[in-house]
Amino acid sequence: MNSEELLALLSAVGHAQRLRVIAELADGRLYVSELARRLEMSRPLLYMHLDRLEKAGLVVGRLELSEDGKALKYFELTPFELKLNVDTVLGALREDRSGAASPQETGDADG
Repeated sequence: MNSEELLALLSAVGHAQRLRVIAELADGRLYVSELARRLEMSRPLLYMHLDRLEKAGLVVGRLELSEDGKALKYFELTPFELKLNVDTVLGALREDRSGAASPQETGDADG
């Protein structure tokens, strides 16, 4: 995990509404309308929070057809463990450095 991914993860869990989404999904997958009702949140706002959680790899969404032919978007948690300590931060920064090409590799003489 690099620093950008670490920041996305921290940002995703660093909001009270997104923690509520995680809590609701802890018992199993839900479709968006049901999740919005449980959280008493508008669907557009819920989608914004779900997008952040999905980009951080904490939830996954799948479109499915119901028996009556309606398209339903289901979300569920992905297995995750959040561990933050100095080693996590240092590892993310090391990943940044190892993933960055040197000026000689990119052809940038100004480095």
